[in-house]
Amino acid sequence: MNLIRPSAAVLFVLVALLFGMTPAPAAGAKGPIGNVTGTVLDSKGKPVADATVTMQSSDGKHPYATHTDATGHFSFTRYETGLYDLRAYSNGMFSDWVKRVWVKSKKTAQVTLRMPPVADESVTVTK
Repeated sequence: MNLIRPSAAVLFVLVALLFGMTPAPAAGAKGPIGNVTGTVLDSKGKPVADATVTMQSSDGKHPYATHTDATGHFSFTRYETGLYDLRAYSNGMFSDWVKRVWVKSKKTAQVTLRMPPVADESVTVTK
């Protein structure tokens, strides 16, 4: 069985969300800023509501998090330009990372995150 071990950055973001400590990057932005918006979809292409979406700089630092709305949409607004990695978490599963999303000045990058199919947990016992 393959267990998923979340990175320290993901754990930090999840704890921050639980305690209402989501960082506010716009206040500390030192240069040009841009946006990332997107959708989280399940394995059948349906939107995933209330998924946690993590975004971090591609060097693994500066984690941020948000949640999807009822239609699976999320947004990160007013972030410093650069490369970011994103993934979603819902119902005990993570999507694959979407790596090196380029946030450009005064632009909005679009991302679609896809959740893996739910594993079949049925067990067949034979004699």
